[in-house]
Amino acid sequence: MRLNQVTFTDAKPVDGYGPGFFRIGGEVFEGAVLTGPTGTKAWGQYTDVQPLLDLSEEVDVLFIGTGKEMAHIPGDLRSTLEAAGIGVEVMNSPAACRTYNVLLSEGRR
Repeated sequence: MRLNQVTFTDAKPVDGYGPGFFRIGGEVFEGAVLTGPTGTKAWGQYTDVQPLLDLSEEVDVLFIGTGKEMAHIPGDLRSTLEAAGIGVEVMNSPAACRTYNVLLSEGRR
């Protein structure tokens, strides 16, 4: 097996996660978070829409992790994000973290 070292750009990768926390770029964050090229911050979850809309110029797609199990997000949240031109992919949190890291390693937004 050949291993390649991955170099990340501005954004920090998700190093780990567990019940109620994420470790991003070596730092532990409790609860729901938004992470990307502008940093990582707490997120108020589905009713906290404005921080997601503020990402419209920074991201190609928004991954929403729904915890251990896959779940649907509220329809009005999806509609609002899509109307703002933000692609939305909903998956369980482990899959969202892995997918985020893969796209980050490819230099995607």
